[in-house]
Order: sequence, then C-alpha cells, then structure tokens
Amino acid sequence: MKNNWRDGNHITLLENGDQFFPAVFQAIEQSRSKVLLETFIWFEDDVGKQLHAVLLSAARRGVSIEVLLDGYGSPDLSAEFVNQLTSAGVMFRYYDPRPLVFGMRTNLFRRMHRKIVVVDGSVAFVGGINYSAEQMSDYGPEAKQDYSVKVEGPVVDDIYQYAISNLPGHENKRQWWRRRSPAHENLTPGEAQALFVWRDNDRHRDDIERYYLKMLSHAKREVIIANAYFFPGYRLLHAMRNAARRGVSVKLIVQGEPDMPIVKVGARLLYNYLVRSGVKIYEYHRRPLHGKVALMDDHWATVGSSNLDPLSLSLNLEANLIIYDRTFNDTLRANLNGLMAKDCYPVDESMLPKRSWWNLGKSVLAFHFLRHFPAMVGWLPAHTPKLAQVMPPAQPHMETQDRVKADNQGAKY
Repeated sequence: MKNNWRDGNHITLLENGDQFFPAVFQAIEQSRSKVLLETFIWFEDDVGKQLHAVLLSAARRGVSIEVLLDGYGSPDLSAEFVNQLTSAGVMFRYYDPRPLVFGMRTNLFRRMHRKIVVVDGSVAFVGGINYSAEQMSDYGPEAKQDYSVKVEGPVVDDIYQYAISNLPGHENKRQWWRRRSPAHENLTPGEAQALFVWRDNDRHRDDIERYYLKMLSHAKREVIIANAYFFPGYRLLHAMRNAARRGVSVKLIVQGEPDMPIVKVGARLLYNYLVRSGVKIYEYHRRPLHGKVALMDDHWATVGSSNLDPLSLSLNLEANLIIYDRTFNDTLRANLNGLMAKDCYPVDESMLPKRSWWNLGKSVLAFHFLRHFPAMVGWLPAHTPKLAQVMPPAQPHMETQDRVKADNQGAKY
C-alpha cells in the first residue's frame, strides 16, 4: 500500500467527545451498508453504551459491522455487552488479547492505538478520541482535551481500504499505485487535499515521523504542535530547534496536568534544549491534554492518534490524516491559540531546571533510557499478535492477523 494525496475532500475539526460522539453516532444511525470501527479504548460507561446502542440498531437493520478493539486498552467489556452485538451479526475482534498474569495485563507494547471509523465508504473519522465518558468536557477535572476529524471525499476510500485490509478474510483490491496530482497549497475553501498515513511494524515504521520532519524542514513562518505524550528522538528535536533558529515561530503545547505524572517529567527533561533554541513551550493546565495535532504556516495540518513518544513512534499501530487546506488550518490555529491564551502557562528561562552537572547527567541518562526503550522491548519473548474474534456466544477463537508481520514476530495512551 502507498500513501497518496487525494484532492477534493471536506475536513471538519471535531473537538472533544462533545462534538465527536454526536457526529459518529449520527453517521452510524444513517448507515445503510457497512461500518468499520477501530479504537484503542471502549469503556462500558454512558458513552460506551450509546455507541453500543447505535451499532446494535444498525446491525439489526442489516448493516454489516466490523469492530476491532485493542486487547490492552479495552479488556473489561462484559460478555453480555459484547454478545448482544455478536448475536446481531457484528464481527467483533480484539487485537492481541493476552491472559492476565497475577491480575496484571501483559500486552503492554505494540498496541493497536488507531481510532478510525468508516461509514458506507462515504464518511470517515480519524483522530485521538476514545469511546469513554472522560472524553466529554463535563466529565470533571480529568476530562481530556482531544481532537478528531470528520472526513468526506476521495481520501475516505483510502482509509476504508486500509482498515479493511487489516482484517482477516478481506482482500485489498484497490489499485494503490494509481498516481493522483501532487499536493500544493490549496486556495479553495472546502476543497482540501488529504493524505492518510499510518505506522505499522512492517513497511511503514516511520511514515508519521517522516512527515513531521518534512513539515518542520519546510516551515517558513509558524509551527504549532500540541501533543499529549511528548518525548521524541533526536531527529524531531533537532528539526524543531533548527526551525526556530532560522526564524520560524515554533510553539509546543504539552501537558501541565498530565494523567500520568511521568509524562510531565519526561517532557521537562527537554525544556532546556528547546527553550534555549527559541522554541516556545506552553503547559496546558485546564485538564489532561490528550490531543495529537499540529499545523504549519497557512495550509498544512495533521490530526491523528500518534503521540511523539517512543511507544507511538516505534511500537504502536497508529494513523494520522495530513491536510492541505487554508480553512482547516485557520480553524485549528484559532483553537490552539485559544488554548495557549486561556489555559496554558508559558515556560520561560526562569522556570527551567538549573544547569548543573548533576541535572545534566540525570537528563542524559533518562533521555537515553526512554529513547532506547523500544529496542529493549524487542528483547521480550517473541509472539505474533493475534486477532481474537468473539463468536456468539462462545469464547474468543484465535486467528492470526496476516497483515501483522516481521517486527511483531520479533517480539495511548
């Protein structure tokens, strides 16, 4: 499969579950033929039950539905909850479910972290929002700030072909080699060019990272990156520093109230390097930041599931949409500027850790440990990730996912 730019798309930014869930549920309610849904987390709470209800209704009226959940992220759905769907004809699978060891989940790495929905091949959703009540802004202090996009246009077929090709029993008949017009700055509102990119453990291990690097090297005026779990490698850090040094306004929004404290510790190890190079860092304090978005100048943007950390860049299965469109870029910029103005604390040099041999040594050791963490995971006992299909009403039947290959054999967020 190849990454190809597609012309003539309409892309809508969806902020938090408040905008995302009604759009997805309405699309499923209006579905006529097929729904594909992949997600990392699906909880059996109010939001999860709403998703369950619309899928069940669609299945009962004859819509073909295929669901793929991550075995680590969604381990606790009840048998009754799942069996109602499978009894109605929903094809329900878990990615790499593993048995508990002393009550603990063991499938910690190489997670299926994508969040994709495709309805009738005509509308798709790509982003970072999971199906849980904590994605709603009224959830409380732990509500997550997050983003997704609603996609209409030719790129929906690319998303569909990719999602269906990862499921057993489906052949990819799409002629991916057909070339479309190259991307250029789009001046017509609503006619966005879009590129669907993904990260796997086979031929597309660094695709998402490469597009971030390309964006930073081509930026002329402004870059804004909002990323929940920020701990990239040398290449991305150098690219951000180099962009700032040549006069680009580089702004980074990270978690100030993280859902996992280690996230803040890791990001702050990089502050000295980035701030002293001219990168402006903003800590988001209203609630946990879960978004994975970025923009460049007046036309480039990306929204997806990939964090800029070792798990997303080196281990997890991820998916992002890259968008060339002034209107979408303006919308995302206004949103992120609002976060920085109202809910972020800017980091200045007075807030940086003191420069000492002790602090330098700690930072170097921690950085190298975290950066080499994916390689250390490769030392773990090898296994081939499976897809477990839930058969109504029996226990899961294991079947190998043909598309998960080489790197997995060597073996969120």
